[in-house]
Amino acid sequence: MNAAALTPTSRVLDWCLHLLVAGLLALAGGRAVADGRAQAGLVVAVSAVCALIYAAGPLLPRIRTSRRAAAGWLAALSAAWLVLMALTPDGVWVAFPLYFLQLHLLPRRAGPAAVAVTTLAAITAFAAHQGSFSPAIALGPALGAAVAVAVVWGYQALYRESEHRRRLIDELTATRADLAQAQHTAGVLSERERLAREIHDTLAQGLSSIQLLLRAAGRALPDTAVNAARYVEQARQAAADNLAEARRFVAGHTPPALDDTTLAGALERLCAGTSARHQITAHFRPTGEPVPLPTAHEVALLRIAQAALSNTVRHAHAATVEVTLSYLGDHIALDVVDDGTGFDLDHLPGRDPERGGFGLAAMRARTQALGGALTIESAPGQGTALAAQLPLDPPAETEGHS
Repeated sequence: MNAAALTPTSRVLDWCLHLLVAGLLALAGGRAVADGRAQAGLVVAVSAVCALIYAAGPLLPRIRTSRRAAAGWLAALSAAWLVLMALTPDGVWVAFPLYFLQLHLLPRRAGPAAVAVTTLAAITAFAAHQGSFSPAIALGPALGAAVAVAVVWGYQALYRESEHRRRLIDELTATRADLAQAQHTAGVLSERERLAREIHDTLAQGLSSIQLLLRAAGRALPDTAVNAARYVEQARQAAADNLAEARRFVAGHTPPALDDTTLAGALERLCAGTSARHQITAHFRPTGEPVPLPTAHEVALLRIAQAALSNTVRHAHAATVEVTLSYLGDHIALDVVDDGTGFDLDHLPGRDPERGGFGLAAMRARTQALGGALTIESAPGQGTALAAQLPLDPPAETEGHS
């Protein structure tokens, strides 16, 4: 285990092991001196050598990172311990911390084997000092070895489980970060799509109308200045309306066309403005008993009507177009029917940044966002009929769409 990966608990265990080794070596040397043994000085010297060898371990980084360095250090420490065992039976207690070092630093298979050899050496040396062998002599070192194996293996199992949980937490954190990024990206794309719909249904349609009016004024000049002036005035009014739309759009308010009026009133003004600005007659007809509508419904239906009329003016070459707003009890319907050239529904043009192409997709997205449906009927030479239906009890989460 890398030293950098040590936890506070493992550091406490390390210090406990250091104190245990120092205490047992001091006990062996102290008892030799206290008992007045003939080799007391030698026992103290060998205990000191063991202590120095042991102290060198934590100071050498390679002991924790290299199995070979750890095996060499343990071999030197074990050799000094064997000399101490030969001098005094009290050295048998030092075998206990040796078990922990061997199990901790050596490979999983080599560790228990080294513990078994150390246990056998401790039993043999202790029996030699006692002059006889009995099961009681073997019980202490063997029991100590069993306890050391159980403790170390249990700690290693807990450490592995802790590492596994740490990796799971890291993966969960990374997953949450990825999810947050994905949600952010989805939000950006959704907002971009919303802006595309709003720009198409307001600014782009108005600018297109201004372009058509100025083109008509250009054709009227210089022969019919009165008509040209009328076209220019209509273009100016369209530009003013677009400016108001842009300001409301930036401020996030409802469309100016819905200020101080109902949806029916806004649609009637839209048809009147379309008839005045373009060579087409637009009629508005409400049916059913009017009921208050959610703002999201009013905005969506107004935008759909604006886009549908713009498409009719630009592409249908129609003479008349009829807009019908129907209150049908549990839902409301908007129908836009023209007598223009129509088109083939199976061969719709793709989106073209230069020419638009967002209209039908934007209208369908608006109706679907409010739980409604959009249907289109058309054929070459037979005009076009567009119908948008919205329920009057939309899902709660869609109430705020516009």
